[in-house]
Amino acid sequence: MNHKAPLSPARPEPHLSIEHIDIEALIGHHSTATDLELAADFLRGKRVLVTGAGGSIGSELCRQIVRFEPSEVIMLDRDETALQTVQVSVSGHGLLDTRDVVLVDIRDADAVTDIMLDRRPDVVFHAAALKHLPMLEQYPEEAWKTNVLGTRNVLEAAAAAGVRTLVNISTDKAANPISVLGRTKRLAERLTAWVAETTGHDYVSVRFGNVLGSRGSMLPLFVDLIRSGCPVTVTHPDATRYFMSIPEACHLVIQAGAIAAPGEVLVLDMGDPVRILDVAERLIAELDSAADIVFSGLRPGEKLHEELIGEGEADRRPIHPKIAHANVPPLAPSGLRDAAMAQERRTRSSASHR
Repeated sequence: MNHKAPLSPARPEPHLSIEHIDIEALIGHHSTATDLELAADFLRGKRVLVTGAGGSIGSELCRQIVRFEPSEVIMLDRDETALQTVQVSVSGHGLLDTRDVVLVDIRDADAVTDIMLDRRPDVVFHAAALKHLPMLEQYPEEAWKTNVLGTRNVLEAAAAAGVRTLVNISTDKAANPISVLGRTKRLAERLTAWVAETTGHDYVSVRFGNVLGSRGSMLPLFVDLIRSGCPVTVTHPDATRYFMSIPEACHLVIQAGAIAAPGEVLVLDMGDPVRILDVAERLIAELDSAADIVFSGLRPGEKLHEELIGEGEADRRPIHPKIAHANVPPLAPSGLRDAAMAQERRTRSSASHR
């Protein structure tokens, strides 16, 4: 089934670029100014470590964190090229021979612990994760190793090193999860709550939806398809998602880290959900392209409409108008396998009744 944009047949557009696209206009959502004082007090003079620092969210976090005058920013990733790129944007060089960049895979528990004990960060932002839903449906063990066991490694290493504040970056797919991505990130939220409960420290999760413009996300994919002269692929004409720009998401993540109580899941207000079809049509018009739109159908694990607040979770906003406070049941690492199997059974049961 095709949805034709009211233009001529698609043709290659090699000049198209994402750099000058007004992302906020595409999603019909504009970021709002928020108080920076809490973040300033939270980070000033502190040693801050960011996992997944080479990714879109991690790198933007690093760029924003340095503005609050931390004593040190430690950028950790397993991708050396991504580390070089973020080092250029944060430090003004890509020498890779300084202590601000750390080449470590969070799947390696010993290496993560060694780094935490050596560098003794005060604050950790845990952004490292696998995030592509359809890929993880094909390779669920990879999601388990990174999103669950990797998060466990980071949490346990941080606790051993006496880290007082840790912010685990989560996703809206962890609310009432039906996908491998959602289930693994839900387990990561619960592990974070358990470590908070056992240590009494401010270990929290921050949950938000799609971030437009991030590496591998929908918007760059659409631009690449248009540039190649291919149709833009949309799963369903009615599918909606919550969208936010990278800077606004990272700004609110930092704010959330400053106000959370131990074990909480903080949910970012992303405005109203937006139809993916509308974004695709606006992008095609913005780029003056002739691309068609093709509907491919929802893939396994995908929802027609995402949720930010799960069943049994309250939407309380006692401190910040754009940040809701929720809670998830703590989960000890020893219960991971049983909890994972229970989640999968619930997903299958739910699917059989749809």
